Amino acid sequence: MSVPYVGMFTADCQNYRWSKFKNLGSAEEMYQIVLSGVFPFIKNLHQDGDSAYAKYMSDAIFKIPTPAMLSKIVDGIDALDLSEADSKGDLYEYLLNKVSTSGTNGQFRTPRHIIRMMVALMKPTPSDLIVDPAMGSAGFLVEAQAYLRENHADLFLNAGLREHFNNNMFTGFDMDRTMLRIGAMNMILHGVDNPNISYQDSLSEVNTDREKYTLVLANPPFKGSLDYEGVAADLLKVTKTKKTELLFLALFLRTLKIGGRAAVIVPDGVMFGSSNAHKEIRKEIIDNNRLEGIISMPSGVFKPYAGVSTAILLFTKTGSGGTDKVWFYDMKADGYSLDDKRQPIEANDIADIIERYNNRESEINRTRKDQSFLVPVEDIISNDYDLSINKYKEVEYEEVVYSHPTVILERINMLEEEIQQGLVKLGKMLEG
Repeated sequence: MSVPYVGMFTADCQNYRWSKFKNLGSAEEMYQIVLSGVFPFIKNLHQDGDSAYAKYMSDAIFKIPTPAMLSKIVDGIDALDLSEADSKGDLYEYLLNKVSTSGTNGQFRTPRHIIRMMVALMKPTPSDLIVDPAMGSAGFLVEAQAYLRENHADLFLNAGLREHFNNNMFTGFDMDRTMLRIGAMNMILHGVDNPNISYQDSLSEVNTDREKYTLVLANPPFKGSLDYEGVAADLLKVTKTKKTELLFLALFLRTLKIGGRAAVIVPDGVMFGSSNAHKEIRKEIIDNNRLEGIISMPSGVFKPYAGVSTAILLFTKTGSGGTDKVWFYDMKADGYSLDDKRQPIEANDIADIIERYNNRESEINRTRKDQSFLVPVEDIISNDYDLSINKYKEVEYEEVVYSHPTVILERINMLEEEIQQGLVKLGKMLEG
């Protein structure tokens, strides 16, 4: 059974409702309704041509292979309780979690609890302009809007702020059209009507954003080297390099307004790399802006997709310096095992990280033997702008006292004698 599709409407739109097609008599009939009616209807929503949804759904393909598979999916979803306001978005996020794999350009899915922590550290406000220049599935933007709904629900009572939330607040760029489609759908399912999601190479001259945003949330690609010709000239002036992780840091500084802040994930090498480019970008952040904090994360955080050691950089663009004391935190646990299985465990530093970062003035009396501590900027400068936590953390070793070698040898001889006596007894038992 095929239902004709006409523009944005159908011969019988009522048949496209979930409550209708899920109860059709046969799987084949349901499949034809969804393939020829429901899916084209969804693809052609928002046909003003300007929305991210319209741009990136236009080339979407229906990939459920058989009527039986579709019927099984519909039955499974229908059995779920989707009565909560954000439950459909949660379902979409769950599906993304199951299909995500690491990409070819060094990108991989950021765990949702890590994103949530970073958003909580930054505390988005209703007036913010938020960007993720390497957005992937738009996880950072989705979590930012969730934070605002939970902590600033009154913004929706103000027409201007509501308009800002739905049309101007959230911006995301990516170079993968599939991710753009996924990200646009993710934002719409979470209640953001018209996010600014675009296909763009954020590091190229095409990206002209300067001092535009008040908050950057990102986990940019770590892998790969770019040709100088493909990188915006003003980024190379900050740090002459082909490494994407360093160029993205320069980009964040360029796109932020004065007073804008950033929470971004970088590979550990950014913290201690000895090349001129590594030192230049660290020096730029510390000397000409305000480095607030560094959270060192264990290498298992991104498993099973990657086993890289990473850190979260927290800084504010000032354009005139201001780094005084830098807060370091040595994260040891994130609530999940650090192997490929990533099973939930009790140990979890995230709540402590958020609490301590928001009360950094209370950290002044902590020592470098503690899990978090403050380091004066003078110490960092004297260490050639090295930002690795191990450079500053003091490890307390317990003295272990061993017996004198003659005593140890005597014990070994006594054990050897006992073994020989035991063997003699065993031999007699076997003979008897």
